[in-house]
Amino acid sequence: MLSQTPTAEIHSENYRFLQAHVYAHAGIVLEGDKHYLFESRLSPIVRRLGLGSINELCGLLQAARETEVSREVVEAMTTNETYFFRDPAHYDAIRTVLLPRLKEERRATKKLRIWSAAASTGQEAYSTAMLLLECGLGDWNIQILGTDFSSQVLERARSGKYQQIEVNRGLPTSMLVKHFRRSGVDWQINDTLRRMVNFEAIDLRKSMRALGPFDLVFCRNVMIYFDAETKKGILKQLHGTLFRGGWLLLGGTETAFGVDECFDRITIGNAIVYVAR
Repeated sequence: MLSQTPTAEIHSENYRFLQAHVYAHAGIVLEGDKHYLFESRLSPIVRRLGLGSINELCGLLQAARETEVSREVVEAMTTNETYFFRDPAHYDAIRTVLLPRLKEERRATKKLRIWSAAASTGQEAYSTAMLLLECGLGDWNIQILGTDFSSQVLERARSGKYQQIEVNRGLPTSMLVKHFRRSGVDWQINDTLRRMVNFEAIDLRKSMRALGPFDLVFCRNVMIYFDAETKKGILKQLHGTLFRGGWLLLGGTETAFGVDECFDRITIGNAIVYVAR
């Protein structure tokens, strides 16, 4: 039945094809022990297309690689784990150190530009917008850019609508009440926050210097999926989007190793911050 999960084991040649396909289109490195990942994420596509197995899906991709199905497969293999105010130490560092500095430096222009790379469904970008409003910057010209490889998750981000389980993860009740309204069983973020954030589809492996300059860039928990050479290239590109003295925030297991000439690594409370030279 089509409602059942396809159970045929992925043939070794098809597994290698999927690895190469995902790497070529998204730069994501998937090792040889990720069968479960392919099966769990690609089985819904197999069922929707009425195919019998992931092997049949591979045959379809090989027959016509530049199709909507091809992009759907690649997007399915990207990881979109996120939640509101993830890694609170980063937000504490922004509130206690970065914003007081920028308030002093930008008194004349009252303008800030922030980029949430790998924004997924938008919680990181909206968390930042809420923080800025809470810190009294409501009358500033604030531009927050949220980007992701997946157009699917960006559509959800633009909608600003979240399920109860999503607002339960990391979002203080006071901010939920202040910045959201009920929309059926979900929560809709208010228009003020939505106007502060713009979402675009961007591949981090491509040139991104034209996006800047930014005061702050989040690029958290995405470098772990790239190989060393790709990471180095992305970090150099990120550096090129930052003002001198601007901040880059990476995930807890990620570093700017390999581009030490671009950043100074500093510790603020429990947060690690990379400052653009």
